Amino acid sequence: MKRMPRHTLWISIAGVLAVSAYAALAAVQILVLNPLAAAPRMTLEEIRVEMAAANESLGHQTVFFVLGIGVALAVGVAVVSMIAKAPPIVPGMTFLALLMCGVVGYFAASFTAGMGLADTFGISGADYSPWALPLYGVSAGAAIVVIVGGIAMATRNRTSTAPA
Repeated sequence: MKRMPRHTLWISIAGVLAVSAYAALAAVQILVLNPLAAAPRMTLEEIRVEMAAANESLGHQTVFFVLGIGVALAVGVAVVSMIAKAPPIVPGMTFLALLMCGVVGYFAASFTAGMGLADTFGISGADYSPWALPLYGVSAGAAIVVIVGGIAMATRNRTSTAPA
């Protein structure tokens, strides 16, 4: 019977935590930090009241649903990796790919809130809070590691299978 590599367990735990932390920061950015930065002289409650009066909202359900997809995928990757006793590279690269794609989830989750802020306050729907930058940075860093890791694995496999 094949044993699960110990590193697979730890990478799975770290990967789920990393994706969950990314989703949590994205939710706080969308629902709290960005609205406060977009309407700096108002409290969060005043922003919500003003948006409700304009028949707009931050779209809490959409934010949690879209960001929850990433967390659910991370848990799925961890479970499948542990059940399949996958080598550590499999969950590692998959979690990096999830973090890389996190920026797409962040954009999709923030769209309703951004448009609601834009329509209510006559501003653009862009990020006003600088706390979106760490999300972009993590996704970019993950993309670089996936690309470099893929190249390294391809060249390592090519040199190890070359005839002597």
